[in-house]
Amino acid sequence: MTQRFETGVRALDRKLDGGIPAGSLVTLLAEPASQAELFLSKFVAQQDTMYLSGEQAPTTITSTLRTHRETYDDLTVSQLDRKAPVSDALTHIEELTSESLLVIDPVEPLERADTGEFRACLETLQAKLAQTDSVAVLYALKYDATPPQRHRTEYTSDIVFDLETERSADALENRLFVPKFRGGRALTEPLCLDITDRISVDTSRDIA
Repeated sequence: MTQRFETGVRALDRKLDGGIPAGSLVTLLAEPASQAELFLSKFVAQQDTMYLSGEQAPTTITSTLRTHRETYDDLTVSQLDRKAPVSDALTHIEELTSESLLVIDPVEPLERADTGEFRACLETLQAKLAQTDSVAVLYALKYDATPPQRHRTEYTSDIVFDLETERSADALENRLFVPKFRGGRALTEPLCLDITDRISVDTSRDIA
């Protein structure tokens, strides 16, 4: 059976038959103002992780993750070179170790690069994931000015997580869709999540 990487969200792991298959490239779509970073933190807390930050300083990322980890022996956080994000990312990708997790947060700096560069980067990443039985998560922010190569990010990915956050006058609703699961089953219904300082399944809207 293919090794699975647990996401740290039990309900999601059950629906994914134990988690994300080794070798998978994953895109996490979410709004900038959502609690998607908590989802990443839960995932990172489960395995050896290389975390590449495209925007925030490594100290900020580490501080965010600190409440969800007991040790940092298996975590490295680096900031991508803003002038050459793709070539810098490739350098880190080549250093990816066996059965580990790579997070690129956010992926936008790479999506804004030359088309050929970005395509080659994704191809190299996929080959490295297969070679090392690792998983990569590309954190893709949803906003009006969508990067021109976002379609390539989603098309290349094996799994797409789409976190939708809806606001009303008296409530906040988070729904996690899995519209794409190459080699597995896409979820026909979203997973309703209660995301505060932790993540749990929201059953308040279930029909008795």
